[in-house]
Amino acid sequence: MRISDAVNERTQRKQPFYSLEFFPPKDRALWPSFLDTVEQLKAMTPLFVSVTYGAGGSTRDNTLDLTAAIAQKGLTPMAHLTCVGADAASLRDFLNGLRAAGVHNVLALRGDLPKDRPVSDAFGEFVHAVDLVRFVRREFPDFSIGVSAYPHPHPESPSFASDRQATAEKIAAGADFAVTQLFFDHREYVAYVEAMRALGATAPILPGVLPVQSLESLKRILFLSGCNIPAKLFLTLEEAHAKGGAEAVREAGIAFAVEQTRRLLECGAPGVHLYTLNKADVCLRIASEIGPL
Repeated sequence: MRISDAVNERTQRKQPFYSLEFFPPKDRALWPSFLDTVEQLKAMTPLFVSVTYGAGGSTRDNTLDLTAAIAQKGLTPMAHLTCVGADAASLRDFLNGLRAAGVHNVLALRGDLPKDRPVSDAFGEFVHAVDLVRFVRREFPDFSIGVSAYPHPHPESPSFASDRQATAEKIAAGADFAVTQLFFDHREYVAYVEAMRALGATAPILPGVLPVQSLESLKRILFLSGCNIPAKLFLTLEEAHAKGGAEAVREAGIAFAVEQTRRLLECGAPGVHLYTLNKADVCLRIASEIGPL
C-alpha cells in the first residue's frame, strides 16, 4: 500500500491515526526481540511504520531485511533513505529490493554524517534530500515519498525562513507528506504548518512525538537536534529525577507525551508519529491513555 494514499484518505475524512518509527538493531541476534516489539505494537493499528538506518547507510541491508519482515506481519512499512554514501546504482538496488518485498514507501533524508568520514567524502550526486525526492519520483513513480520537516530549523540551517523554504522545495519536487522532527510545544507545530501553507506547501504534515525516557538521553537528543525544550518541562523532569530517579522521569515523560498528543490532535494534526525507541510498553501506555482514535 502507498502510505500517501492512506494518509490523504484519513486526512480528508478527519480520522486521526498513529504511525510509528523503529530503528533496527545492528546485531541480528536481537532481531527476534525487535520483531516481538513490532508484533506488540500492532495493537495500536498504526497507519504505517518507518524503519531507520544508520549514518551513511551503515545498516541499509538490515533496514531492507527488516522492512520486508515487518511487511510480512501485515503492517505498512516505510524505509528511510539517505543521501550520505549513496549513488544512483546503490539506490536503485535498494529501491528494487523494497519493491520486490511489496514495499513502495520511503522517507527521503539528507542523513547524518558518519563520525569517521570526512564531509568532502560523504556526498556524491545526492547532496540534499530534494535530490533524492527528484530521483525517486522520476525513476520509481509508483513509490510514496515522505520527507522530514523541522519546527526548529535543522542545526545546519542559517534561518527559519531558509529551512522552511527547503522543505517546501522537497514537497514541490514530489514529496507526498512530511514528518516533523521532535519538538515539545504543540504551538510550534501549529505555527509551522501555517508557515508551510503560506509557502504553498499543501501536503499533510505529521507531528513527531518523542516520549522522554531519561534526562541523559534527552540531553543527548537536544544536543544533536538543536531542538528547544520549554523550561517548565525541563524543570518538571529534573524535579521528578530528584524525587524519584529514573523511573519518575520516565513517568513524567509519558504523561507529557500524552498531553502533547492530545493537544496536537485538538489542533487538527492529521495523526501523530511516535518515535518508539523500540519501547512497546511506553507507546501502548500512551495509546491507552489517549483512547481510540
